[in-house]
Amino acid sequence: MKLKIMIMAVLAAVLLSSCGRLNPIAYGKANKSAYPTQECINQLSHGAELAGPQIDKIVVYKGKRRMYTYSNGRMLNEFRISLGKNGDKGNKVQAGDYRTPEGSYTIVRKKCDDRLYKSLMISYPNAVDRARAAKRGVRTGGYITIHGQPKWNADGHGDNYTLAHDWTEGCMAVPNSAMDKLWRAVANGVKIDIHA
Repeated sequence: MKLKIMIMAVLAAVLLSSCGRLNPIAYGKANKSAYPTQECINQLSHGAELAGPQIDKIVVYKGKRRMYTYSNGRMLNEFRISLGKNGDKGNKVQAGDYRTPEGSYTIVRKKCDDRLYKSLMISYPNAVDRARAAKRGVRTGGYITIHGQPKWNADGHGDNYTLAHDWTEGCMAVPNSAMDKLWRAVANGVKIDIHA
């Protein structure tokens, strides 16, 4: 029994890289090319990326690994998500703890990313987060986003694998197809509530 547990632990360590990203080579498919970001950048520079029904609220339940989007109180979408590698260890406390924050935030920026597709940056840390960190004498960290998949999973062939693991550095990862829906429907200022 101990040998079986040790083998499973070694396998898990091989599958998950030390820097917070799933290891594509261990999964069996590596794509070394970056996401082409020029089209994404062009969309942002011309302000034409919004289309279709607009999302005015995002709600995340970490325990369920689910994200829900709303427009005028009506649910539009439900997405599976991955969290920070320490997603089961509670609220984000400090920089580098690989936890996903809990609280009320807003979307503050869209970003084209050549490593993790597209992303929506949230307003972490908020005043509560900063006060908590100051009381502990630690740095809050930052740059928490909702983002897409690593480039080796650009076509979604590995979504079942990636969504079965918490692998980010504290962000919320969704399939690229979900990220496209969010990208077209979420403007800066949209509220996001993240619950345990």
